[in-house]
Amino acid sequence: MAKSAPPPPPPRAIKVPREPIFRWPRTVRGWLILIVLVAMLLAGGFALYKWRSLYFGMPQLPETSELWETHREQAFEFIDRDGNTLDVRGPRYGRAADISTLPAFVPQAFIAAEDKRFYEHDGADDAAIARAALSNLRAGETVSGASTITQQLIKNLVLDNRQTLSRKAQEMKLARELETRISKDEVLSLYLNRVYFGAGLYGIDAAARYYFGKPPQELALPEAALLAALPKAPSKLNLRDNLEGALARQSYVLTEMTDLGFITKEQAAAARETRINIIEAPVYDAQLGYVLDTAGERAKAMLPRLPGDLVVTVSIDPKVQEKVEAMLTERMTKDGKAQGASQVGALVMAKDGRVVAMVGGMDYAASEYNRVTQAKRQPGSSFKPFVYAAALEDGYSPYDVMIDEPVTIDKWQPTNYGGGFLGPMTLSEALTRSTNTVAAQLGQAASEERIIALAKRFGMTTPMQPFPSLALGSQEVTMWELVRAYGAFQSGGLRLDPYLIDKIEDSRGNVLYQRPEYDRERVYPFELAEDMNAMLARVVNAPIGTGGRAKISKWTVAGKTGTSQDWRDAWFVGFTAAYVGAVWVGNDDDSAMKRVTGGGLPADLWSDMMEIVHAGKPPESLIGAEGGMVVSEAAEKRISFYRGLSQAFSVAASNRAAGNSSPQ
Repeated sequence: MAKSAPPPPPPRAIKVPREPIFRWPRTVRGWLILIVLVAMLLAGGFALYKWRSLYFGMPQLPETSELWETHREQAFEFIDRDGNTLDVRGPRYGRAADISTLPAFVPQAFIAAEDKRFYEHDGADDAAIARAALSNLRAGETVSGASTITQQLIKNLVLDNRQTLSRKAQEMKLARELETRISKDEVLSLYLNRVYFGAGLYGIDAAARYYFGKPPQELALPEAALLAALPKAPSKLNLRDNLEGALARQSYVLTEMTDLGFITKEQAAAARETRINIIEAPVYDAQLGYVLDTAGERAKAMLPRLPGDLVVTVSIDPKVQEKVEAMLTERMTKDGKAQGASQVGALVMAKDGRVVAMVGGMDYAASEYNRVTQAKRQPGSSFKPFVYAAALEDGYSPYDVMIDEPVTIDKWQPTNYGGGFLGPMTLSEALTRSTNTVAAQLGQAASEERIIALAKRFGMTTPMQPFPSLALGSQEVTMWELVRAYGAFQSGGLRLDPYLIDKIEDSRGNVLYQRPEYDRERVYPFELAEDMNAMLARVVNAPIGTGGRAKISKWTVAGKTGTSQDWRDAWFVGFTAAYVGAVWVGNDDDSAMKRVTGGGLPADLWSDMMEIVHAGKPPESLIGAEGGMVVSEAAEKRISFYRGLSQAFSVAASNRAAGNSSPQ
């Protein structure tokens, strides 16, 4: 049987070619169409990218209420009670000036110089932009920016200084948005208060005062046109460095003002011929740094949030401050150096707590460390009044008798300055002589804890330890708190609350803080304060007192000397009916002076300082001081003897009574 033939192979699939998705053009016309389409796609993509970068990266315009503070560096202007500037820390922003308060030619000068169509455009001037673009095209570089006043304001408030197309577009958009929120006059006022004039000056008030020594409301036409010349190139046209260049620009401003009809040709010509008087740059007292540092720190602590511009009214009397500084510098340079004292601190407060003068050291430029508020030093015997005040609260009287004799307290044996012991003496005599043994005994009688509590009640804040030597002033304190605590004696027992700041405002005049009137807290009985003042007056006025060199003419002085171990610190702290204050001398490295005591150089300096402070003031009576009439040393001894004898009989009688009543 024959084999069958194999099946034929399957037919091969025939591939049909696909039409291509893209086919290159075969004609010139096709190529032109392709090029146009690609260009459109690229332009669209670039436009989309720019749109996203412009609108998604667009800064937000601040709330209208925040426009004044936006983009301000922190700045402090310190003024005295009469409104005179004492110093400026940071940029000079000046006070707020509304265009309605300015001569008409002041805002007109800036319009002529910066934005001639200001009242016609909507924030961005399209016509000016077109002209600027044409000028730039012809020049082959950027020669004109066409920024309106509103755009310049936006750049200052919101944007940075980058010169890019997207930034320019944002500037224009935000400028138009701003002009929908506030009026043209408000825009112009804000601009005049925020524009930079060079030399760290922001705002027309700062520039007018810095260059002409007057507020902008008093500017003359030539001065206004000269200031309007500065924003174009504020650093280059600094009036003290390049007045000639600024005057050339002023001439242009005057011409533009004439063309716009703001002034006549005759006024412009007269303005060009007017000699401009640029005042000397203000020079501020460098030594005020101690006061202003402290005021700045306190302002920051008092306000929950600091605005960019603070105007702080400080309490000091600048004339008194300057005289006290000069006196201390002269005396310390001569007498301090001779006695081994290189530093001084001084503080004067009025009876209501107002700081009238404060000198934190010999030279602020050499050392900013404040010996009044920062330095903690041993007060020595100037702390003793608080020991005596506690004793009086416990029932002692100024004429109770203590024995000046050797004392041992937990192995501590206090000695008197100069050595020796005088035996029985009244508390008044012991304080007058600054007898250490009696103060130590009173400290034990009252207890260190009670003395510390009383000192805190009087306003001392430095932590203290209950050591027996506390009674002799071994614990370090600041002058600020020591003077404050003495103020409780001066007032008859009311705590003194010192203040260095009267008021804090911003440059628009908004009051952020005003020191309130209030009733002072009573911290000590009036009658006991009278007794303390009588004793402290004897320290200065009695022949045996250690503070005799602290007297001042026509006023009763009460106070206390203080000297720490090895003559490292010497103090006088005291008061009249009007002022309370202190002087300290010593060395920052805690080295010993040449046996300087509180009754020597510090009492002398205190007297000289208080003569300055009290000059021209009618004398006032000091509470309780008349009770401290000066008695002779012999009379003092007789008082001590008889008072001691009476106390001895009283103790014996009490013992007998206790014995008779006891069980047999």
